[in-house]
Amino acid sequence: MGRLTGGDPSLLRRINSAVVLHALRDAGSPTLTDLTRLTGLSRPTVEGVIEGLIEAELVSESEPEEGGTRRQGRPARRFRFRVEAGHLLGVEIGPHRVAALVSGLDGRIIGAGSREVSEAASADERLERVRQVIADVLRRAGVARTNLRAVGVGTPGIVEADGTIRLGTALPGWTGLALGQRLQRSFRCPVLVENDANAAAVAEHWKGSAKDSDDVVFVLAGLSPGAGSLIGGRLHRGFGGAAGEIGALHLLGREVTPETLLSTTDEPLHPLDEPAVAQVFTLAKQGDPRARAAVERFIQRLVHDVAALVLALDPELVVIGGWAAGLDGVLDPLREELARYCLRPPRVTLSLLREAAVATGALRLALDHVEEELFAVEGRAATSR
Repeated sequence: MGRLTGGDPSLLRRINSAVVLHALRDAGSPTLTDLTRLTGLSRPTVEGVIEGLIEAELVSESEPEEGGTRRQGRPARRFRFRVEAGHLLGVEIGPHRVAALVSGLDGRIIGAGSREVSEAASADERLERVRQVIADVLRRAGVARTNLRAVGVGTPGIVEADGTIRLGTALPGWTGLALGQRLQRSFRCPVLVENDANAAAVAEHWKGSAKDSDDVVFVLAGLSPGAGSLIGGRLHRGFGGAAGEIGALHLLGREVTPETLLSTTDEPLHPLDEPAVAQVFTLAKQGDPRARAAVERFIQRLVHDVAALVLALDPELVVIGGWAAGLDGVLDPLREELARYCLRPPRVTLSLLREAAVATGALRLALDHVEEELFAVEGRAATSR
């Protein structure tokens, strides 16, 4: 993928190839004349680049358009970007389910699937479930594993650049797991591992509630919330990948754990027991006083956690995702409380992608990686991490 014309092209030729490929991808089925106009390059230059891209199997000649008035003489040749020249995979590995999306090189999803997994599953069991989902999605989409160009993965935890989980308390056996290395054994293409909240933030900016905002905080709301941030449209990971771990803020002088805050008994909730959490919110809505008090404590803590990021980053928009996004009565208190705590309150909205956000963001990260290779003007693509 890095050698667009099948050889060792000069820098100028690589620049021209990237310009033409950009135009082809965005223009449908242009003619040589169209490409000359769109790129500002000479016709002989465009012709040479097109031949190289055809040789690299990134471009093909389109069939003549049917219908309309037939003109005398040979019709102008038309070309198209071959979105089927490679495929991308986005994977979510979560506490209760694993999911996968597959797309062509244009990012359009052509296959999806998911399976439930126990929150108590071991790392090996969870990874086996991931392999099953991937195999099933690829089979149903008719995509060969060898045709994958990049795989993106979103998972809870602090993720090192090489895909190792430095700290992952949400999943059993996750801390210290060389996840990228383990998954890489199943693919010939690069495997990119990212924190789930970071991936979801990328997804919302691509196809969700944050499409029109470049300064965004995405909150993956749960008992121990996490957040992903975009600054100027770029994902902010922090020096060690731990940016946005707002679930740890209770350690700063707040001794009550989130599991205790939302409990209506003397026993803390299990961090991954989503049905029990949902039940507390249901009881609160029905007027149960202990449940209402628990929900108020939870929302207050969530507001404090989110406000810390808002004060530091001054985002235009805060997007609430995770299981809390599906619960009634969360959004308005967040807006009201952020207005009290923040110097410039941001807009607050719910995730548009909901449970698909993490896998969609993982797919976008895979697409970003491939686009860097396709449109690189040096000998190799720049790394995204």
